[in-house]
Amino acid sequence: MDVKSTLAAQAYAATKPATAPNAQAGQGAGETFGRLAQDFAATLDQGETVAKAAMIGNADPHALVEALAQTELAVETAVTVRNKVVEAYQEILRMPV
Repeated sequence: MDVKSTLAAQAYAATKPATAPNAQAGQGAGETFGRLAQDFAATLDQGETVAKAAMIGNADPHALVEALAQTELAVETAVTVRNKVVEAYQEILRMPV
């Protein structure tokens, strides 16, 4: 065995663990999606709470505008993600079998 092939084998052995599949990758993605859904719901709930408080005069107008802007951003993000998922699904349907 020459030196170049030995070095190549050692380099391959050193990088092999880095390319191994992560057993918890699927669980992490599910947990991340769940956490994002909870954050989305919390943002909507906070906006609704501030809006109710503003209707009865207990909220600062600046806080209302800030909460509504956060809610609008969250809804726009959710709609964009939904549109991308629907677009990907439609692309899959168009694929020849």
